Amino acid sequence: MWASSRLAMHPPLTALPRLETERLSLAPLSMADADAVASLTNDPAITEVINFLPTPFTRSDAEALIGRNDEANCFVGAFLGGDLVGVVGAHAHGDDRLEIGYWIGTRFQRQGYALEATSGVMSLLRDLYPARQLIAECRTENDASWALLHKLGFRATGQAGNRPGRMLLALP
Repeated sequence: MWASSRLAMHPPLTALPRLETERLSLAPLSMADADAVASLTNDPAITEVINFLPTPFTRSDAEALIGRNDEANCFVGAFLGGDLVGVVGAHAHGDDRLEIGYWIGTRFQRQGYALEATSGVMSLLRDLYPARQLIAECRTENDASWALLHKLGFRATGQAGNRPGRMLLALP
């Protein structure tokens, strides 16, 4: 059994196994990925819509992000061959909820990678934590993310999210 009572009887999020999807390899990010995370994420199109990402986003910021991986948080890299195309975050909220979030590099957008990567991580989370509800937060004006979350099965709850300007969505 893992040490945390919050995640008792379940593996810590950093123990998410590697998963191969049709085109992507998904695995928790490690410090060896810091340069790739910095390169992918240092883009105002990404950092300006994700409130916890600074602009500019440096290697030091990438290391700090990866360093946040613990029993209740995990940033998973989505790799196409050897290239990092996106990041999916999984975050425990209490004993009953897991939040997912994601970003895809600008040059990899509109190619289905966000759907494939997020769906893969959600599948792992459902298998490992079947009693937890999956949630997400999204700005209502972010049409692409809103549509993706709906395609994944999320529905708006009518509640504001914890982050400014976001609405809470949940899997029914």
